[in-house]
Amino acid sequence: MAVLSVITMWFLLTGELLKILNKFYKRNEMQKIAADQGLDARLFHQAFISFRKYVLEISTLSADLHIILNDICCGAGHIDDLYPYFMRHAKQIFPMLDCMEDLRKISDLRVPANWYPEARAIQRKVIFHAGPTNSGKTHHAIQRYLAAKSGVYCGPLKLLAHEIFEKSNTAGVPCDLVTGEERTFVDAEGGQAEHVACTIEMCSYWVYIQMIRDISRGWAWTRALLGLCAEEIHVCGEPAVINFVTELMYTTGEEVEVRNYKRLSPCSILDRAVESLDNLRPGDCVVCFSKNDIYSISRQIESRGLECAVIYGSLPPGTKLSQAKKFNDPEDPCKILVATDAIGMGLNLSIKRIIFNSLVKPNINEKGEKELNTISTSQALQIAGRAGRFSSIFKEGEVTTMHRDDLPILKEILSRTVHAIEIAGLHPTAEQIEMFAYHLPDATLSNLIVSNFTSLQITL
Repeated sequence: MAVLSVITMWFLLTGELLKILNKFYKRNEMQKIAADQGLDARLFHQAFISFRKYVLEISTLSADLHIILNDICCGAGHIDDLYPYFMRHAKQIFPMLDCMEDLRKISDLRVPANWYPEARAIQRKVIFHAGPTNSGKTHHAIQRYLAAKSGVYCGPLKLLAHEIFEKSNTAGVPCDLVTGEERTFVDAEGGQAEHVACTIEMCSYWVYIQMIRDISRGWAWTRALLGLCAEEIHVCGEPAVINFVTELMYTTGEEVEVRNYKRLSPCSILDRAVESLDNLRPGDCVVCFSKNDIYSISRQIESRGLECAVIYGSLPPGTKLSQAKKFNDPEDPCKILVATDAIGMGLNLSIKRIIFNSLVKPNINEKGEKELNTISTSQALQIAGRAGRFSSIFKEGEVTTMHRDDLPILKEILSRTVHAIEIAGLHPTAEQIEMFAYHLPDATLSNLIVSNFTSLQITL
């Protein structure tokens, strides 16, 4: 064994060992054979890096691998002779290679409509309420929800789930609340009500649908749309989603009835920016895209002797509700709101003027990296549409920016056509993850999902 170590050191000193390994990596034939065993280009690269590190850094190689390397170096062997040893190492770091065929079948996500046999066993009616903000589309869907014998409301925000929970129970329709943080049952003994208001991720399949393409949350809307066991599915969203939802429902054999709505009250873009917080007036909502800006703006407003309500994502739902009620109350002196774009998800607020403090929003890209992007036309329309809602005390809405340089940019953004949505988020079912875990018992849950089901999308 000591002799083998000496020879290995000789390999390292002469650089021959590294040349042999790199030559193996560049062999297209080896990559093609490895691909048949489940090692695609990405996995092949990762496995090779690990294999090279193992060979170069281990104190003593196994005798058989050492002999193969020595023969190749001396011209008595072929570079391809390394393949069995490479694959043996690859299967140690990627144990799924031994059950790749089974895993391929499990992770076949081409026909997600087939994942929900209970939903496919009933004849569902899908009704799409299409229109801009403040067009009454959500109101009509909610009225049908309240009139039904049973129903599930799926919303993008905990605050909206709370709003429907309160509205339903106030209307005499017993309704439970289910979010990621709380479960509230109206029955004192814990019995389940026929109606449930929940956040979309908490929806059990045993909808602001434009979020169906959202990188982090789109899968929940796809799941609800395909898997809800209900005679009627009411979807609310902008017209840009109609074609996609219609095509997606063709895969289930279900037709989509589209009901179009127009905005109920006018909303105009002003020709002047606000420029100073001294120019704020009752009914104003300053929209910020960072918590730091929320804190800074609200403190500056309060330093001027004005009260303001504050709404942002990480506030407890109860606090958000109290802040919204405080701003909406005509008898309360707090008539200025500072909020994030969460208000664009459908909150009912008495806003006269939407003021964009910035047009740049931080986002998380597909790689999980934070980046800053100018808001899209869809996002800008959703936020701007909160001004002058039909049910509020303001019958006309206004939109502008805090800074003069942002105003022409906002006008240009709002003048664009909203592009039709063509992709939707997708996520494996619990059963698929469970089957993966059976084959890969040592893998963590995050590895099961990230390694085998990354960046899944439906494209029609």
